[in-house]
Order: sequence, then C-alpha cells, then structure tokens
Amino acid sequence: MIETNNLPVTEKLTSKNFAPDQDVKWCPGCGDYSILKQTQTIFPDLGVNKEDFVFISGIGCSSRFTYYMDTYGMHSIHGRATAIASGLKASRPELSVWVVTGDGDALSIGGNHFIHILRKNFDINLLMFNNQIYGLTKGQYSPTSEIGKITKSTPYGSVEQPFNPAELALGARGTFVARTLDRDTKHMQAVLKQAYYHKGTSFVEIYQNCPVFNDAAFFLFSDKETKKDNAVFVEHGKPLIFGANDDKGIKLDGYKPLVVNLNDSGVSVNDLWVHDEKDRIKANMIAGFQDDPNEHLPRPFGVFYAVDHSTYEDNMSEQINRIIEKKGKPSLNKILSGTKTWEIA
Repeated sequence: MIETNNLPVTEKLTSKNFAPDQDVKWCPGCGDYSILKQTQTIFPDLGVNKEDFVFISGIGCSSRFTYYMDTYGMHSIHGRATAIASGLKASRPELSVWVVTGDGDALSIGGNHFIHILRKNFDINLLMFNNQIYGLTKGQYSPTSEIGKITKSTPYGSVEQPFNPAELALGARGTFVARTLDRDTKHMQAVLKQAYYHKGTSFVEIYQNCPVFNDAAFFLFSDKETKKDNAVFVEHGKPLIFGANDDKGIKLDGYKPLVVNLNDSGVSVNDLWVHDEKDRIKANMIAGFQDDPNEHLPRPFGVFYAVDHSTYEDNMSEQINRIIEKKGKPSLNKILSGTKTWEIA
C-alpha cells in the first residue's frame, strides 16, 4: 500500500485505467485528444486512487472531457463548473478535483465564478482549453478572440479587446498560473504534474487547436519551423533564452523587457532576465508579453507564478474547529430551530 497526500493507494494504475469504455467524439485533429492523452498518461504517477479523482466541467467541446476520463465526474452547467467544484472540495477536501473548461465557458458566462475560485484558493486544478473561438456552437468569437476576428457573430471583425487569461488569473490573486499547448506533449505533462502538486488553485491555460473553426491559431508557437523564434519556455531559476539556435534572450531595461542577440559582443547569458516564479510583478510582465505592440516578444509558456498560500477549505475547517471548541457542537435540531423562537397562544 502506497501512502500519499490523499488517501492510501491500493492498486498500481496505468493510463488504460483512465481510458473510457466509449468512443471519444471530438472532431478529427482537435487538440482535445492530446490533452486527454497527456492527462491519462500522468495520472498513474500521481499516486491517487482512481475513485478519488473527480472531473467537473461546464458547457463546450472541452466539457465533454468528463465522459472521457474513467473517473467520477459531472458535466455541469454553463460557466458554473468552478462553483460546483468549490462545493465538492469544501465537503470532500481529500478528493483530487479537476475542472475542465474553455475560454468561452470560463471567461464569458463563467467569468465571475472564474475570478472567485482563484481568489478563494480552493485546492483544485483548473484547466482552461483556449482555442480563441466558440467551437461547440459553430464558430462565434470568444472573449479571447483577437481584435478584427471575423466570425459568424462578427462578420466585419471583432472590435473588442480580448482577455489575456494569465493576466486575469494573476489579477484575481491566483497562486499558480501556467500556460502550455496541446502539441507540446512533454511540456504539457510536466506542467500538469506541477499543477497537481501545488497546494491551492492551479490555473493552467492550454492553447488548443480547433481545426474546424479556428485552425492553426497557435501554430506559430508549435510548428518546428517557427516555434523556437516565437516562443520562450520559462523555468524557475533559469534565464529567458529562445531562438532557433538558443541565440536570443530577454533582458530587462528597468522594467522594460528587451530582446537581445547573444551573438552580439557585449551581451551574455549573465545579462538576461532569470525567471522567478515567486515574483508576482514579473509574472504579470511575462503574461503580458503578447500585449506589447512596440516590442516583438516571444509568447511565454511554463509556470509564470507559483506561491504557497492557505487554502479555502483548510481555513474553513480551522474556523469550524475553533467555533466548536468555543461553543460546543449542537444538535441539528438546535441549529435549525435557532435562538429566536416564540409560542403562539
């Protein structure tokens, strides 16, 4: 028997233990297949009983994930997966709770629930599949679609400023904020494991290709021909280096990030920005690389921010224990009747 942070594990699991007994029905080429595969691959390594995993989803293509993981789960209602997960974690804190959502489900109708799950810091794992489009309802623009995006609901182009999910998560006081992408399987596995081991709400934005309604939206950061010059993979304690030959880096000029060529005289690795995942200010800067119109900065991937902080369920449990110690544990009838009662003659 293996002892873990959750409940005792009595069985050695493999990825096949988490595979469903039904056909997976996403469109051919959908990035969801990769995310599903990487999740099933890492779960046996986490040392948790299969019956102690729970997946909760809202509405959207990504939300069918609950059917395709052979664990407990709930395909809930639009935008409310985080609210349901909160209730589950508060009542059953020993369970490993995972929320699967999309950019539309999480940031549009579910936007208020999204920011508050991060603020409260329940110990759950929140995976947001971002394809910058509404896929299930056939291709309307989403809260992460770029300005000018032409869709069925914006035939002349979107005029709205899109959300940057990582910036939003950091602004909501998230304690773990990361980004990965569907086509980089090893990186995704590593990030998902880090998310699981973090104590608190782990937010992972996953760039996910929708081959039908928004194909190749992120290929610049995943194709072999363009990836190295357009993506930087941040890792705690390591300098920000990228480029086809690892010949580019990012340095700070005050608080302004600059791309430098390491082949230039007078520039060395020692001059580069070294990533510190506990620095919230610099995590916000990294998350905002894609928003700087004056500097062509690479798109960042990895764990931007990760700090320890007490969780909601632990704080709630401590509060309940303090009250019981002070006032005792009343019967249910006494709780329901309360103290303000009267008799009718």
